[in-house]
Amino acid sequence: MILDCAVYREGRRDDEDLSLHEAVNAGREPDAFVWIGLYEPTEDEFDAIRREFDLHELAVEDAIYAHQRPKLEVYGDMVFIVLKTARYIDPEEVVRLGEILIFLGSDFIITVRHGEASSLKEVRSRLEADRALLKCGPGAVLHAIVDHVVDDYAPALSGLGEDIDEIEDEVFSGRRTNPAERIYKLKRETLEFNKATRPLMEPIDRLARGQYQLIHPEVRAYFGDVNDHLLRIHDQLESYRDLLTSILEANLAQVTVRQNQDVRTISAIVAILAVPTMIAGIYGMNFEHMPELRWTFGYPLVLAVMVVICFGLYRHFKRVGWLD
Repeated sequence: MILDCAVYREGRRDDEDLSLHEAVNAGREPDAFVWIGLYEPTEDEFDAIRREFDLHELAVEDAIYAHQRPKLEVYGDMVFIVLKTARYIDPEEVVRLGEILIFLGSDFIITVRHGEASSLKEVRSRLEADRALLKCGPGAVLHAIVDHVVDDYAPALSGLGEDIDEIEDEVFSGRRTNPAERIYKLKRETLEFNKATRPLMEPIDRLARGQYQLIHPEVRAYFGDVNDHLLRIHDQLESYRDLLTSILEANLAQVTVRQNQDVRTISAIVAILAVPTMIAGIYGMNFEHMPELRWTFGYPLVLAVMVVICFGLYRHFKRVGWLD
């Protein structure tokens, strides 16, 4: 469905209520362009736009069905860009990804949103308040969208980092827990987040270096700043991935240590109980000639010997740390 369709002349929005065909024709006038925003359009809904702008069928297929990796492709005099948006859902500890697919021409820009993508209403309002920037044409809109998407990575990155800190504290807290599953899930989310950002760096770098005439010279420098942000995000995600790997290894070591301690504790208890069991077993054989068998104090003496030996073993195992 079409969310907004507007013509911009010399940096100012045309308030006329135009049909799609009229907007396309108006956008072809000097110092004008048209910006069309869609959300999850069907093939039939997008067909009219495809015909009006003569869009390449491969790019149209990507825009309708989405699920593309971040990329930049050139079809004739049109540039097609795929962006991945990210939003961190803290209760579920997942990075929810969406897509924004952009068709950029000399006199038009078409944005197609899929999933829980970043809303572009704020971007449009901010640009419409900056007439000087809008005069730079569709390339200025492209920069504003890319910058908005990349800025939205920061809160997602922050939420991911907070949960990683929680897991790190849990692993080294001494509590007998095993958050291995949580660590693995966060590592998977980190990898998915990284896949959504890393492929975007090279296309943004090309835009910053001015490889495309569609981008106004005054706008190219701004893409360099966006690329710097992407590099920092990529580095942070790489550090999160390495940290989660270390935490997972540390957790495995902690579990192994606890298992070894449990084995030592059980072994110590078995050793202590083996002494009275052995002595009682010997006296339970009903032999006629046994030590102190007919002595009045034989029974309490045997019990005392059991207690003394068991207490001695207990003190020994306690001292060597097997009964901590």
